[in-house]
Amino acid sequence: MKRALLALAMALGLPGTGHAETFTLPPFTQAYEPQGVDERGAWMMADEQERLLRSSKFVIRDDGLNHYVRGVFCRTVGQDRCANVRIYVMRMPEFNATMYPNGMMTVWSGLLLRVQSEAELGAVLGHEFGHFEKRHGVFGFKNKRTMSDVMAWIGVAAPQSAGFQYSLLGQVYAFNREQEREADMIGVQYLAASDYPSSAAARVWRRLMAEQDASASARGRKAKHGYAAGYFASHPSELSRATTLEAAAVRYGDEGDEGRAAYAQALREWLPEFLGDQIKRNDFGGSDFILDQLASDGWTGSLLFARAELYSQRGNPRDYVTAAQFYAQAIEKGYAAPKALRGLGLAQLRTQQTEQGKASLRQYLQQSPDASDASLISSLIGN
Repeated sequence: MKRALLALAMALGLPGTGHAETFTLPPFTQAYEPQGVDERGAWMMADEQERLLRSSKFVIRDDGLNHYVRGVFCRTVGQDRCANVRIYVMRMPEFNATMYPNGMMTVWSGLLLRVQSEAELGAVLGHEFGHFEKRHGVFGFKNKRTMSDVMAWIGVAAPQSAGFQYSLLGQVYAFNREQEREADMIGVQYLAASDYPSSAAARVWRRLMAEQDASASARGRKAKHGYAAGYFASHPSELSRATTLEAAAVRYGDEGDEGRAAYAQALREWLPEFLGDQIKRNDFGGSDFILDQLASDGWTGSLLFARAELYSQRGNPRDYVTAAQFYAQAIEKGYAAPKALRGLGLAQLRTQQTEQGKASLRQYLQQSPDASDASLISSLIGN
C-alpha cells in the first residue's frame, strides 16, 4: 500500500503518502540486457559462476525457506522488480549477502541467523538489489581496471612514484565505499516504500556492532567502532552506516509492521542448524550474544541446548558445570532430542558427577541404541 501511495503522490507531484520526505526509486527496466563489452563480459562471468553455484553443496534446497526469503525480497522491492533476480540461500555461517551483475543474489545463513524480522532482512536484500539496479558490479570492474592500467603505466614511466600509486589504490577503495553508501540509501528507500518500516535498517548494523563488541570482549580485546572507515576498507564503517540510515528513516517518517513473529516462525525449523554452524566458529562471545538476542522473548529448549553446546565446546572445567545446567534446563523445557542426554551425561562425568553422568548416558543409549557412538558411550559407562 505504501508503494502505491508513493507512486501516486510522485505522479501527481504531491508530498503526501505520510512520508516526511519523498524520494525517487531507480528507474525500472523489465528484461534488461547488458550493454557494451564490459557489461556483457561481467554477465558472462556471473552466468558461469551461477552455473557452478547451482550444484554447490552449500546451497540450501529447502523449498519452504527459499520461498519465504524470496517473498520478503519481493515485498521489499516490489513484484515487478523481484522477477529479475534469482536468490540462492547458502549454508554459510557468516553475516553476508552478495549480488552479481546478472541478477544472481546469494543470502547466507549467518545473515538469516542474525536479523530478527522481515523488515531487517528486507533492508539487506534491498541494499543488495540496489547494487544490481545501479550496475555497481560493472562500474566497479571498470574503475579497478582503469586504476590498474594507470598504475602500470606510472610504474614504467616513473618507478619511484610509490606515493602516487598508493593514492590511486586508495581511490579504488573509496569508490567501493561510495557504492556501498548508495546501495544503503536505495535499500532504506525500498523499505520506506514497502509495508515494512525503514527504521529497521539501522538496527541491523547496531546489532552487528554489539556482536563485535561481545566477541572482542570474550577474547580480552577492545572493540573499535570509528565513524570513518580505514583507507583500504571496501565498506563504510558500521557506525557511519547505522547513523546515516537512522537519519534517513527519521526523514522518511514511515511506519509499518516489521514482521517479527512471521520471521521467527519461518526460521524455526532451521534455527538449530544455523546455531550449530555458528557455535562451530569458535567465537564464544559472538555466539553467546546471538543466543541472548534470540532469547529476548524467553529461553526455549532449543536455545538452551545450543547454549549448553557453546559452553561445552569452550571446555574450561567450570564450563562443564554450566553446560550440565543448561542441558538439564533444555530437557525440562521439552527439548527431546537424545543428544541433550548425551551432552548432559558427558558434562556430568567431567564435573565429577559420575553416577549421574552414567545414568544420563544410559538414558541416551536407550533412546538412541543405533547411534554411531553407541559402542564408545557403552565402554565409557562400563556396560
